[in-house]
Amino acid sequence: MSLLEADEEFLKRKGYLHEVTLENSVTNLVIKDFPLPLAYSPSAADLLIRLPAGYPQGNPDMFWTFPHVRRVGGGDPQAASVEETYLGRKWQRWSRHWNSPWRPGSDGLHTFIAATICELDKGI
Repeated sequence: MSLLEADEEFLKRKGYLHEVTLENSVTNLVIKDFPLPLAYSPSAADLLIRLPAGYPQGNPDMFWTFPHVRRVGGGDPQAASVEETYLGRKWQRWSRHWNSPWRPGSDGLHTFIAATICELDKGI
């Protein structure tokens, strides 16, 4: 399974070590040791992005981390207490949703990961 050329180029340009697998018609992108802001422990985790069958016409929704991430002050981040099993591991689901209209041909992993980083930077 492979990603779109533009997505592969983006990941390479950013230096993200990643692997791609297909599971039940969903493409799973795992970015290894994704850095997390200081508000969280650990300081890095594997980041899972599940690309729907219609991607890039349809957008990804939510993201997952492994291992479980906690706020430095204690407790789970907001809307991130559910665990789901994918790829033989229990992933922490961050229930974050794309609030802007998805623009096929313009949006892609670069915009989804930017939105993910923006959510993480909130530290909540």
